[in-house]
Amino acid sequence: MKKILSVVLVLVMVLVVMTGCSGGSKPEGNENSAPADDGKVYTLKMSTQLNETHPMVDGFKELAKRVAEKTGGKLVIEVYPSAQLGSDEDVIEQAIQGVNVAVLTDGGRMGNYVKEMGIIGMPYFADSYEDILKVTQSDTFKEWEKQLAEEHGIRVLSFNWYDGARHFLTNKPVTKPADLNGLRIRTPGAPVWSESVKAMGATPVSMPWTEVYPAMQQKAIDGAEGQHTATYSSRLYEVLKYINKTAHFQLVNGIIVGEKWFKTLPAEYQQILRDETKAVAAENAKLIMKLSDEYEAKMVEKGMKVVEVDIEAFKEAADKAYDALGFRELKEKIYAEIGKK
Repeated sequence: MKKILSVVLVLVMVLVVMTGCSGGSKPEGNENSAPADDGKVYTLKMSTQLNETHPMVDGFKELAKRVAEKTGGKLVIEVYPSAQLGSDEDVIEQAIQGVNVAVLTDGGRMGNYVKEMGIIGMPYFADSYEDILKVTQSDTFKEWEKQLAEEHGIRVLSFNWYDGARHFLTNKPVTKPADLNGLRIRTPGAPVWSESVKAMGATPVSMPWTEVYPAMQQKAIDGAEGQHTATYSSRLYEVLKYINKTAHFQLVNGIIVGEKWFKTLPAEYQQILRDETKAVAAENAKLIMKLSDEYEAKMVEKGMKVVEVDIEAFKEAADKAYDALGFRELKEKIYAEIGKK
């Protein structure tokens, strides 16, 4: 009997040791993520300069809802519109340092970290959302994402948030590049945007989107360039008269977080966050395309006038920016990769 008890005790001790060992190790392949069952609630603060009424902000709220549902409330996304957390540049730097923030950004700003990525924001680089999607799904784009993560600490969650075509907004009609001469036009603070606007004839002025309305009132600028969703939701029809339909940029955006923060998430939550960000963005893009036409009609009702421009003249003028920024060969390489002529 004593011998049997001794054997049982030994077996129990072995099982305890084995259980303890297995409980203290991480699942294979998840060295850079926390365990999914640790009970911790993770919070991500989503920052954007867009205001509360912008349809893309509704997309962010839908994203928050889905992520919360799929993680059982363990990953919470809080949406902060109207630059409540600061300028995009400031929030990007916070993300790099490991702060739990995300930001809606574009190829121009990402070009400050991986120069080649700036081509996404070049004039007439793409003719539609479908064109730009092919680029973001290419091997070249995936290599840029890898560079951002490994060399700059920036994790791209998705880059398929579409906000429509951008046009010049002025208080005098613009039909050709020469009409922009001498006009101070607001544009985002990145070399790609500034050089492109300059190539098309205007004087670029960098400032946050939220400052455009008061800057027009104070005559600090003569106009801006923007997409209908932002123009309408910011009520710029109150201070600007003309929508000059240049469609010089197809505005595709991405949501980025810091690599340091991203690696604190359980692998399961990392995947959910990436999958849902892409899925909601694709749905939101369809809504944006529908609303863009509606918003243009509403702005016309408010007194704005739509000006049809000489697109070929603008394309010819804008083309100089590719040489100025050294993007000529890259453009040809990407066009060959996605089958665009």
